[in-house]
Amino acid sequence: MKILNYGSMNVDYVYEVSHIVRGGETIHARGRNIYPGGKGLNQSIAAARAGGDVFHIGVLGADGQVLEKALEENRIHMEHIKRIPGNSAHTVIQVDQNGQNCIIVFAGKDITFTEGEMDEILTHFDTGDAAIFQNELDGSPVFMRKAADAGLEIIFNPSPMEDAVFSYPLDRVSWFVVNEIEGSALTGETEPERILDAMQKKYPRAGVVLTLGSEGAWAMHGEERVFQPAFPVKAVDTTAAGDTFMGYFVTGMLCGEPLKSVLARAAKASSIAVSRPGAAVSIPTAEEVEQKPD
Repeated sequence: MKILNYGSMNVDYVYEVSHIVRGGETIHARGRNIYPGGKGLNQSIAAARAGGDVFHIGVLGADGQVLEKALEENRIHMEHIKRIPGNSAHTVIQVDQNGQNCIIVFAGKDITFTEGEMDEILTHFDTGDAAIFQNELDGSPVFMRKAADAGLEIIFNPSPMEDAVFSYPLDRVSWFVVNEIEGSALTGETEPERILDAMQKKYPRAGVVLTLGSEGAWAMHGEERVFQPAFPVKAVDTTAAGDTFMGYFVTGMLCGEPLKSVLARAAKASSIAVSRPGAAVSIPTAEEVEQKPD
């Protein structure tokens, strides 16, 4: 099975700070690093390192050598990458001494695909393949509907959570992967099990993964519900935690593994990622995940 991921690729400028800067405040950064990143790229790398056959669909600028290298090193198919003469998208990320972060994204004006380009891309995929979407690239709702019409399994991570999410064909989603904030925005509920109940009522054909950070994660599919506690770890940088979880979860589900096993493996991979600095560079390989004790 193939995994199509229509997702962002950003050059990440990561600043190490004592605390997240407040309004009107000036602080000194203790360090700066430049990494390949972007929610889409991180998820593609995670899915590929988990063993998936991943095709990234995104936009690469003339300054995107660090992004291209990351795709090549992780054996992610690049034939559907759109190349533009301008700059790639970029982010400015602050990471504090506790590993928490805040992120500013600048996508630019050219990070988009035409409907004709979407249609051509989908001719290379088959019924039962997976398509991952987030709320970051222009045209995502259109591409999602086209992918669903083509018979692909739709996995949706509604991040960033904005009103635009409700313009997506949410009734066509096969799996929602959400955190508490996103789940609450979709349902109006705040308690994890109430969020799951409301999601099941609103989107009865979809499975749901609800991640709770250090509190663990729930997965629901039909009448089956599974809770996975988080693996204890000292967090260094949480930037790619959710993206790592997403990539490992999608690959595991496509491989037909039991839901409980898929959830545990994704949680373990995420725990390794948060123990390392950076986004894409922090994502573990399948071998590292297998070697980590339960």
